[in-house]
Amino acid sequence: MQDDIPTLRRILARDRTIAVVGLSAEWHRPSYFAAKYMQERGYRIVPVNPRYPEILDEKSYARLEDIPFPVDMVDVFRKVEEIPAIAKSAVAIGAKTLWQQLGLMSEEADRIATEGGLDSVWDRCVKIEHARLFGGLNWAGVNTKVISSHRPKQG
Repeated sequence: MQDDIPTLRRILARDRTIAVVGLSAEWHRPSYFAAKYMQERGYRIVPVNPRYPEILDEKSYARLEDIPFPVDMVDVFRKVEEIPAIAKSAVAIGAKTLWQQLGLMSEEADRIATEGGLDSVWDRCVKIEHARLFGGLNWAGVNTKVISSHRPKQG
């Protein structure tokens, strides 16, 4: 699992197209909130959910393999038992990172991703990590463990 600050910062600066597997179209769901936050910060969000034709003004795809352009990160909001198959798909489409959201920790998926050459992050929220590492979260009084007088550039 990649959880050190320099690695997380590198991943979030590099991976600008994020396929969100399990993205909900319901505004109050955590997946929607996190994806909208990232979209508002310049990331391209690619919804992967067969229930909706469009989410956040982006075409939604049924499967990762249906996306007709390169994806940098696969951000997962699905049940733990589904993640190994998603990891195999992430490797197959040439993604750079498999990111398992807060509360999701599939060691099998981590192994599949890392053996396939992907960075792998688990039990972390992409939105929280972005706010912590690129500014914003500390303004609310949260100890981000990042001490600097300069806000790092996103890339």
